[in-house]
Order: sequence, then structure tokens, then C-alpha cells
Amino acid sequence: MNYRHLYHAGNYADVFKHVLLLQLLRAMQRKEKGFLYLDTHAGRGGYDLSATTALPDGRERPPEWPAGIGRLWEEENSPAALADYLAVVRACNARQGAPASVLQYYPGSPWIAQTVLRMQDRSALCELREDDAEALDFDFCNQPNVSIHPLDGYTALRAMLPPQEKRALVLIDPPFESTTEFADILGAMREALRRFPSGVYAVWYPITERARSDWFQQDLLALGLPPTLAVELQIAGDSSEVRMKGCGLLVLNPPWRIENEIKIAMPVLLERLKLDASAAARVRWLVPEQ
Repeated sequence: MNYRHLYHAGNYADVFKHVLLLQLLRAMQRKEKGFLYLDTHAGRGGYDLSATTALPDGRERPPEWPAGIGRLWEEENSPAALADYLAVVRACNARQGAPASVLQYYPGSPWIAQTVLRMQDRSALCELREDDAEALDFDFCNQPNVSIHPLDGYTALRAMLPPQEKRALVLIDPPFESTTEFADILGAMREALRRFPSGVYAVWYPITERARSDWFQQDLLALGLPPTLAVELQIAGDSSEVRMKGCGLLVLNPPWRIENEIKIAMPVLLERLKLDASAAARVRWLVPEQ
């Protein structure tokens, strides 16, 4: 695996994903009973945004975070979901010793989750890349409700579901380095739904070509999905030269009321992160609730 999330940490896709992840975690906690948070492609716990990132030819790679979290960092009058997200990012930044006014450290999904999980909740973090798995182990070795698993995340779906808690939020956020990634997700979801049909599954995907993500959704529909919410943020129009014009999150078995909460946050994210006038945000039911 060559993918390094350090190059992309804090970009618009991270902001989108982490705002929604935090909303889902909060929604899961409306019930007192604990749940498993399973992160199939965890990456590292967090990232130093001041670290330089070099391309193979030795040139420094420009950071992506200024067009992502950098556009929201000084935001003061935000909807509750964005204010909650920014508070978590600031807390993680301060934990690493950065001055309150300086954005230097950005949390990955493992720390986003760990910041808000309760004593009765449990986190399982899967990461196949050896150095990133070791970094996770170092970061979370003293956390009693966290386990680190250096294995393929799709294998984890078979190994860890159904959970002992009978409740789970599963984040499936692969690097899309492989040309078979959409097919791999499809196969993994088929098995996961067979093993644990009532789980809450959040599946992230890039929008590089509209047709590819549409085909992916149609292939998933053929599995006989439970109620599924599709949330998408497109920061640039189809004619833009930007390679990844947007991204989406499919939420299977979404928690009660989450649709309306997401709809409040998305217009603000769109306004802060868009690159051109063709940008758009969409929240729709791929499979409606009954």
C-alpha cells in the first residue's frame, strides 16, 4: 500500500467525513446502551499539518488542509454540528501542545471518535499499513476501550460482526488506491449485512466521475439495502480540472432524526468549501425509511 493520508489530512473530504461521523456518534449515544465503533481503514490517530510532504521527484507537495479545515478554523457562528466538530478538532490540537490560535495537529477518525466515546462504548481500529498500525498502538495503548487490529478492514467485518453489544457504527473509509475498491466494498457489505443487518454503516466514496459513483450506488441497491441515506458534497462542477470534485457518505440504517440534522450542516459546509458556482450539496434517501 502506497497511500499516505498525511498528504490529504484536513482537506475538504476530511472535514465532510468527520462532521458527519461526529453527528452519527452523537446520534448513537442517544441510547444509554453502549456500542462498537468499528473503523475499517483507520489510518493514524492524527496528523501534524506542519510536516512537509515530498513528492517522488523531491518537490514539496502543497498541503490540502488550507482549503479544508483552514477555511473553518476561525469560524465562530456555526450550526451546532460544525461547532461540535470544531471543538473536537481544537481539543485534539491542544492535546498535542499547539497554541490555541494555531492549527497544527488534525485528528483522524480514531481520535474524533475517542474524544466523544463513553465508558460503555468500544472502539476497534483496523489498519493494514504496518507503520500506521504501530502509530495507532502508541497513541491508544492506554485507552481501555480501544483495540488495534493490524489487518484488512474488510476481513474485520467478518471477524467482528455481530458485536457483543448488538449495536455498532461501522466506518468504511478505504483509500481507493485499488481499481477494485468499489467491488471490494460491495463484497464486504454483502457479508456484513448478512452477519449484522441492523448495524449502522457509513461508507465513504470519492466523486471523480459521476457515473462511477452512480454505478456503485446501483450495485449496492441490488444487495437489498435497509433504509439508506446518501449525503454528497461536490466542491466543483463537472468541467473543473480538480480531480476529486466531491465525495459522499452512504449511511445504512441511519439513526433517528439524523437526516434533518445533516441538512442543517450541509449548506454551511458547501458555502465554506466550494471552489466554483457549480458546487452542490445533496441529502437524499437512496432507500427510503418505511
